[in-house]
Amino acid sequence: MLDAIDEATVRYGLDVTLDTYPYRASATYLAAPLPSWAQEGGTAATLARLRDPATRNRILREVEEVGTDGNHGVPMDWTALVVTGTADPALSWAVGSSVSDLARDRDEAPGKVFVDLLIADELRSGCLLQVGNEENIRTIMRHGAHTAGSDGILVGERPHPRGWGTFPRYLGHYVRELGLLSLEECVRHLTSRPAQRLGLTDRGFIQVGALADLAVFDPDTVNSPATYEEPRQTPVGIEHVLIAGEFTVRDGRRTDRLPGRSVRRNAR
Repeated sequence: MLDAIDEATVRYGLDVTLDTYPYRASATYLAAPLPSWAQEGGTAATLARLRDPATRNRILREVEEVGTDGNHGVPMDWTALVVTGTADPALSWAVGSSVSDLARDRDEAPGKVFVDLLIADELRSGCLLQVGNEENIRTIMRHGAHTAGSDGILVGERPHPRGWGTFPRYLGHYVRELGLLSLEECVRHLTSRPAQRLGLTDRGFIQVGALADLAVFDPDTVNSPATYEEPRQTPVGIEHVLIAGEFTVRDGRRTDRLPGRSVRRNAR
């Protein structure tokens, strides 16, 4: 993939970048692995297909044996699909367990548990998919076109820790502990490069005239304790955070200020 990006950039002059977060697991809705044809028409149509025995069997065959476009064409590994949250509190028994474990505990087939949960929660359940490759993660983050993003989903009983730990994990684990990037290069991946990619000319740099969006951290201690089991753990080693010049974190403690806002691409 990186070779293809390099060829597109160097040989054909295309403007190609990529972004990642530093975790093996992806986070999405439990319905994401369904084939796209099964999701056409919205929630009601999808639920009707899941309730129809013949269509349900067709869907499960694609999910479990063939591989769907919702799961990168790979047959589902039920041990890798973990429920992170349900909209219906009555279904909270499923949170934190893989579909494989739920099936074992209920003495049912994993596919049946999967579909029954989708129907019961009307497609609103969230999940983690443990499908990443650590070697790939490390290789991609060193590429010159790479930027970092958290892609955060903050809802559910056990959301992905990337919503709390993405940027301190880059700085602590991959820079300080593993030395995969220099501190300066990693900061560039987290700040100026994505700002440039998004056309935000008034932030991403420390310079006269730029908005004071600043994070003051200790490179010797910055890190994230957030885990898949306890994702809502705040970072360590970050002394101050300013958004548009206002302290939102001061001396390591949250303030009551909420100056953040939606940002549009700069007209110029």
